[in-house]
Amino acid sequence: MPKIRLTKEFAFEMAHALEGYDGACREIHGHSYKLFVTVIGEPSDREADPKYGMVLDFGLLKAIVGRTVVDRYDHALVVRLTDDNEALVATLKSRFSKVEAVDYQPTCENLVWRFARAIAAELPGGVALHSLRLHETATSYAEWYAADNA
Repeated sequence: MPKIRLTKEFAFEMAHALEGYDGACREIHGHSYKLFVTVIGEPSDREADPKYGMVLDFGLLKAIVGRTVVDRYDHALVVRLTDDNEALVATLKSRFSKVEAVDYQPTCENLVWRFARAIAAELPGGVALHSLRLHETATSYAEWYAADNA
């Protein structure tokens, strides 16, 4: 059976600030993110299987990415937690429900890598994460490929 790649696109709005950065992105600002998730596998060849002919049901992929990425980050503020901003993060969390304090700089590069780990861990057997493309803006994106990280 041939290997087939499936891609599904997701969109979410997220704000972040790059703690310690030496440019404008040190300020809180938001983006309209687009995430392209590509999986690879062999379509089911079992005629009795309700997923016959499919690598993965797009609905299941939507549920996995929804749970691991979109539901968590859509309309969230993501900041790196440091000793210098602990009080600020605590204040933000007391006022807003979607503040993600992370232990890494929330750049497009770091986000796409974290998203890859989270999504890959949820995929069913026989289906692998092939790649992710995370657009931070219409013209700027970061990519993650499984082949580059084997």
